[in-house]
Amino acid sequence: MTDSRYLKRTILKDEIQSRFLNAKRNLRIYLPPGYNEILSYPVVYCQDGEEFFNFGRVATHANRLILDEGLEPFIIVGVEVDTSIRTQEYAPFGSLFEAYTSCFSKEIVPYIEGKYPIRREASERVLAGDSLGGSVSLHLALMYPELFTRVISLSGAYYDQSREIIARAQNLTYLEVWMTVGLQETEFKSDTGIHNFVEINRKTAEMLRERGATVSYREKDGKHLWGFWQNELPDALSYFLGLA
Repeated sequence: MTDSRYLKRTILKDEIQSRFLNAKRNLRIYLPPGYNEILSYPVVYCQDGEEFFNFGRVATHANRLILDEGLEPFIIVGVEVDTSIRTQEYAPFGSLFEAYTSCFSKEIVPYIEGKYPIRREASERVLAGDSLGGSVSLHLALMYPELFTRVISLSGAYYDQSREIIARAQNLTYLEVWMTVGLQETEFKSDTGIHNFVEINRKTAEMLRERGATVSYREKDGKHLWGFWQNELPDALSYFLGLA
């Protein structure tokens, strides 16, 4: 990706004050080549927004896909997180989980759609996340099906509590999930213990399918790192945003 066209990106920085979190939240907004306010665009919301832009190179990928591969232009919103409280916000057992998911659905989405020309249909919103960011994206789709039906999950951290929530779901026919996991993620050490991410992602994909969700699932050589996920992003974005 050395083509200079890919590096000419429009990335804005916004900030909102959340009443649910009682704190400010920084957002990074990628606007596609040829952005025009009189048009309307699909949107991809990324958890761990700073990492998606810095390590996932999501804006560079988007430019290439739009300019060279005919993907319809789309907007990206990176929702930044304080890594010291990330588990508390992203995990369903976290003390800030309810506040964060409320902030996301009731403050961030309305703010973005009030300021940028985003299409309002659930099918035009994609949630994306890595590890716990993948699981909180899925939880948002379970909690707010009227807002979110499409999820990109990069090595999702679907711990026991997450799978228990999925198990209680009756009908997930509205849900479409793109999943990937690295085959070298069988003994990943996290702040909640050592986990076999291949096993928990296989189980989660099966549970989602049993409840009617559409799941595109893959296992590849890779570790629980952005070096793996960065290379998976183009396929994930292409899966949902398709060819123009």
